[in-house]
Amino acid sequence: MDYYFTIEKSSIAEYKDRGSKFLAYADPILNTTEFKRNLNNLKKEHSKAVHHCFAHRLGFTGNEFRASDDGEPSGTAGKPILGQIDSKKLTNVGIIVVRYFGGSLLGVPGLINAYKTAASLVLQTIPIVQKPILVAYSLQFDYNSTNQVMQILKHTNCIVNTQEINLFSNLQIHVPKSSEEELLFKIKNLPNIGIQKII
Repeated sequence: MDYYFTIEKSSIAEYKDRGSKFLAYADPILNTTEFKRNLNNLKKEHSKAVHHCFAHRLGFTGNEFRASDDGEPSGTAGKPILGQIDSKKLTNVGIIVVRYFGGSLLGVPGLINAYKTAASLVLQTIPIVQKPILVAYSLQFDYNSTNQVMQILKHTNCIVNTQEINLFSNLQIHVPKSSEEELLFKIKNLPNIGIQKII
């Protein structure tokens, strides 16, 4: 898989059922630290809310995810929220649904429907974008190879993150996964060049 789907901006949607109000917040995230910061901010902003349920998925392996019912009956909140993220095949996305209790119990089917609907509504308000999966490398080469290296990087749509151009130069780059083989093949044909994958 060379591409992934995600969102690029945050959004909010609201769903009401029998007096209870569900506020769904969707955010693009790159790591759990960002997600926890968003969650803490919402807990402060909505300190009177009964529940702050959530789900997020990160990375490209499909293994990095978490879902929380935050005191709701098991499986009624986090799982339905994650289900909406997965139904659109998204990653690097976090959704938090804040519930204000309205006095009437919704029961298990009602809760599942409410959290699922709130998450679905917020995802409908944001454009979904396709992005290339990027792989990080570090390059070391002598000054004489600079032009050739830069031409190869441009041709393979690499992003240069950091560069030190001296007599012996160091670059940290991101290459789209779809261009990785081509980059390695071309770079390895140049003299006096070192390339290492950054994990």
